[in-house]
Amino acid sequence: MPTDLPPSDTAALPTPPMAWNAWGDPQLAKPLSDDIKALLDSLLELDPQQPAPAREQVRLRPSTLSGVHLKALTEIVGDAHVSVRDADRLPRAGGKSTPDLLRRRSGAPQDAPDAVVLPGTEDELQAVLALCAQQRIAVVPFGGGTSVVGGLDPVRGQFGAVVSLDLRRFDALLFLDEVSGEAVLGAGVTGPRAEELLGAHGFELGHFPQSFRFATIGGFAATRSSGQDSAGHGRFDEMVRGLRVVTPTGILDLGRGPASAAGPDLRQLFLGSEGTLGVITAVRVRVHAAPAARRHEAWSFPDFATGTAALRAVEQQGTGPTVIRLSDETETGINLAMTAKIGAPQTVTGCLAVTVFEGTEEQVEARHEATRRTLLAHGATSLGEAPAQAWEHGRFDAPYLRDSLLTQGALCETLETAANWSDLPQLRTAVTGALQEALQATGSTSLVMCHISHVYPTGASLYFTVVAAQRGDAIAQWQQAKTAAGDAIMAAGGTITHHHAVGTDHRAWMEQEIGELGVAVLRAVKGVVDPVGILNPGKLIP
Repeated sequence: MPTDLPPSDTAALPTPPMAWNAWGDPQLAKPLSDDIKALLDSLLELDPQQPAPAREQVRLRPSTLSGVHLKALTEIVGDAHVSVRDADRLPRAGGKSTPDLLRRRSGAPQDAPDAVVLPGTEDELQAVLALCAQQRIAVVPFGGGTSVVGGLDPVRGQFGAVVSLDLRRFDALLFLDEVSGEAVLGAGVTGPRAEELLGAHGFELGHFPQSFRFATIGGFAATRSSGQDSAGHGRFDEMVRGLRVVTPTGILDLGRGPASAAGPDLRQLFLGSEGTLGVITAVRVRVHAAPAARRHEAWSFPDFATGTAALRAVEQQGTGPTVIRLSDETETGINLAMTAKIGAPQTVTGCLAVTVFEGTEEQVEARHEATRRTLLAHGATSLGEAPAQAWEHGRFDAPYLRDSLLTQGALCETLETAANWSDLPQLRTAVTGALQEALQATGSTSLVMCHISHVYPTGASLYFTVVAAQRGDAIAQWQQAKTAAGDAIMAAGGTITHHHAVGTDHRAWMEQEIGELGVAVLRAVKGVVDPVGILNPGKLIP
């Protein structure tokens, strides 16, 4: 424990907006109805769990940061921006994966960063990194805390202590070029705040991942996030025009002009780097005028194969929906059962698809009509606008259901991948089978749901949701299923992650993903920008 500056003398920090032991805002929690509980119990034979311990009952491993080091950090960022209080360490003890939440619910001592530091300028940040490199203290950058792949685990590795580097003070719109359609946003700006800042000038970013309410601009870039409007606006990495990155060996300011042939694009080294190569402080992004019109339409298909072919035709013909998604038969049925207000007839069978269109009135009309013709020609039946509007209204709320499912005794988690259109059928079959077989081996029946979440001319992303009964050690149970799914993904030609990033959870498959030489390249880059290796140890790079 610190000796020169005891924990009781450090300031309390602003609390992150997400619950420490659940997803998001506790006021938005979604308890399960008695009917849904009965349905799930009949399908899975659930055993309700004990409620999570109260926050004051949680035991954290003591901080190992020395008083000398704590005092040095305080001298850099100020008393109000550094803490070793348990109340500040606990909310930054990891992300929001199911294993993260199961750990929060256990009575075992919790691992956590040894201190939390909130720099407010790049000079302060660079000084913090220099100190940590010199004193061999690991650093985990922290944005919104929404990682679901172990990207925020306080791994110490070879180091004696680890600090959480919270970037919330980098929270401004730094520049807006209305002529070029570009904006510079601080890394700590959240998704809603970005839209608010840009909206005041008539612009929007249009990046809406499920983590939108809490995740940050820096996190979007560091994980190569993909939002639900990607069919219209692209992935976040496609929106990025420039980056500022602070590393232990210096500052990089990357990206000049709309395009360049000046060698390899170094921005790509840091997009998806997950805080292992540097700390992103500002992102220059493409923005667009807020749309004047929006239109929604939902569709049903007789089966997933028919719907997949229809989505491929829409994307390859370029008819221009902003959102296009397709749920398989299982997901469609479960969603209809759990969401009585979806607006679709309860007799709907097959697969539900959602489309949304944005732009001027003329653009929306043209895009809607072109997409409608294509979908109808490929076997779609229109369900009108209500189911699509219902999906949009609740599109950020699904993670709240997981919290209720965990309490009810269900194991609930998601994973995603992507592949070419020609490989999607066998990829879906392989992953579904691997999950079901692995969970069956733990004594649990499972429901495996799948939807196409993002589309490209050459392929699409498959997003799986798994619900099973908790059996024994639920964390070990999920790890067994996750390993089986990861192996199946690689064998079937998919990518180990499409938009959830690598973190600790996917690191074991990185060499298969990029090859031995690719891993060596990443290690070589890290050796230049982070020679001591303090940045987010144990993540991304095998």
